[in-house]
Parts: sequence; C-alpha cells; structure tokens
Amino acid sequence: MASLRSFLLSGQGWPYLLTPFIPLAIVLDVVGASAVAIFFTSAAGVVPTAAMMGRATEELAERSGPGIGGLLNVTFGNAPELIIALVALGAGLDEVVKASLVGSVLGNILLVMGASMAAGGFRHKRQLFNSTAASAQSSMLLLAAMAFTVPAVYVLVHGGTLPKPGAESFRFDSRVEALSYTVAGVLAVTYVASLVFSLRTHRGLFNPPDEVVEGAAPGREPWSVRRSVALLALAGAAVAGMSEILVHSISDAAKSVGLTEFFIGAVVVAIVGNAAEHWVAVLVAVKNKMDLSINIAIGSSAQIALFVVPILVLVSPFIGPHPMPLVLNGFELAALLLAVIIAIVVTHEGESTWFEGVILLSTYLVLALAFAFA
Repeated sequence: MASLRSFLLSGQGWPYLLTPFIPLAIVLDVVGASAVAIFFTSAAGVVPTAAMMGRATEELAERSGPGIGGLLNVTFGNAPELIIALVALGAGLDEVVKASLVGSVLGNILLVMGASMAAGGFRHKRQLFNSTAASAQSSMLLLAAMAFTVPAVYVLVHGGTLPKPGAESFRFDSRVEALSYTVAGVLAVTYVASLVFSLRTHRGLFNPPDEVVEGAAPGREPWSVRRSVALLALAGAAVAGMSEILVHSISDAAKSVGLTEFFIGAVVVAIVGNAAEHWVAVLVAVKNKMDLSINIAIGSSAQIALFVVPILVLVSPFIGPHPMPLVLNGFELAALLLAVIIAIVVTHEGESTWFEGVILLSTYLVLALAFAFA
C-alpha cells in the first residue's frame, strides 16, 4: 500500500490519480450535462491514458530504440487527431479541420519540443541528440510547408482569395482541387519513403546501438513487447475516445468564454488531440532521452503533415459534403513556415538547453495570441 501511494505521488504516477475522470466524462456526455463540465472532465481524462502511453512507449524504446518507440507513439498519438478531423469533415467543417492539423504541427514542434527542452534542460545542463535524424525529419517538415504553400500561391496568382480565419468552409474550383490531390499524393509517397529510410536502410540513425536496450530500473520487472504493444493500443483508443467527447463539447464550451472557431481548431483542439505526445515527450526529456523526445515531437508533426493531411484531402470527397482542397489561410501559412524554420535552426547542432526551450515556447505563445486576435 505504501509503495502504491509512493508511486501515485511520484512524477510518473500522479497522472493516474485523474483516472476517475474517464468514466465521469462518459456519464456526463451520455446524460447531456453542460458543455463546460464535459470539456473539463474529458480533458482531465486524457491525462492518465496519455501517461499509460508514455509508460508503454518507454518499455518498447528500451528494447527497440527511440526510433521505433517514437514511431509507435506518434502512430497511436495521432489517432485522436485523425478521428477528430474525420468527424469535422463529415460535418463540412473543412477550415476547422485544416486549422486543427496546422495547430497540431505547430504544437508539436514549438509547444511540445519547447516544453521538452525546457524541462529536460533544467535538470540536465546540456542535452544531446542525433542531429542527422532530427535534420531528416525537419527536412520533411520543410517539404510539407512548401507543399502547403503551393496551392495557396496558385489561388492568389489566378486572382482568387485565401480562406478567412474563422470560416467553417471555403469552396475552390476543380483545378485547385486537382492540384491539391496531386500534392497530397506526393506527400503520402514521401512519407512511405521516410519509413523505409528510418526503419530499414538507415535504421541505425534512429536506433543508436548504445540506446537500444537499457537495464530495467531497480525493483521493476521489464514489460514484454506483447504487453507493451497491447497497452499502447488500449491507451491510444482511450485517448481517442476522450478526445472525441471533448471535441463534441468544445464548441459550445468555447462560446461561453468567447473563443473563436479558428482559435479552437488551431490551439485547443490541437493540444487536446496530441495530449499523449505532449506528456511522453516531456517525460522522456526529463530522463535525458532526447533522441526519443525529439523523435516524438518532430516525428509526430511530420506524420501529420505528410500522412494525416494527405489522407484527409484524398478522402474528403467521400466523407464530407464537398472536397477539402489543401489551401491554408494567411495566418496558417505564415505560422507554419516560421515554426519549421525555427525547428531547423534549433535542432541542427544536435544539442539543446533550457533557454532554447523557452524560445520555442515563446514563439508558440506569440502565434497563439495572433490566432486569438485573428
């Protein structure tokens, strides 16, 4: 009993104290309670499930290295984001979908990586990570930013206008839709190539030999791969369920506090949908496992930009009332380009300090404020 109490009050255990919020959020959603109550309870319910994902990912990373562990984490971590986007697409909220996806990329490379570097830097004066692996993933983000810019430039050159912040939907002609499908296809193929690069031909870059297996902590029995994968999948499903409940209540809850639809999508929905990565990346950074932390933050952004976004663009004609062309508004384009450039500058040396984390967090705060005033 004393050991359980000690664990629950520790850095790893305290999130599980919020486990009762999971059934509470489900009950409140079923009985139709106020949106504000559902919002806060479901947000709290995400925390323990994200913590379980962190534990399972750590166990896998100790056996297979940070590359595969990070890949599994971002795969399950982005499931809520995909579910949220599919639901919004079905309702015809194309611009909300694009705002949440761009917000997820920004949140991972600025908020998550910034918090990881700051938290880890306060405990460890100078943290090192694989600059080659980080540069490869940052280059993928730069490709995505360029690809997202091309359809917008095409629209402007031909006398069109970009969507306004706060719009729920915006229609474009068939040429813009065709260009968007082509660009989405190229990004998806590039993402598949990146998996071959990171998991087969250059696996050593993402799985350093000296980090593949670490001894188990004293008094703790290591989890088997089967158990780790099963709990990772279960936790991912729980995060998805809590996130879906949260999103259904977020619009009404936001109206009561005066938030805009654009801010909801780009900041609130994005943070909620990626809560798992937020917790895991910071947790492993504090433990000085920066390869895994950076891989989670940048890798999750790359997966959203090169896989989740293209998939949604390609399936949008079959799910929503109309297609969703890959045309972003001015705020989204500027924020994405600036964030990617900052991420490349911060990660190119392969080391980080707490002050670099503060810079990333400050950048995210400025962009979030801009979104709030948009």
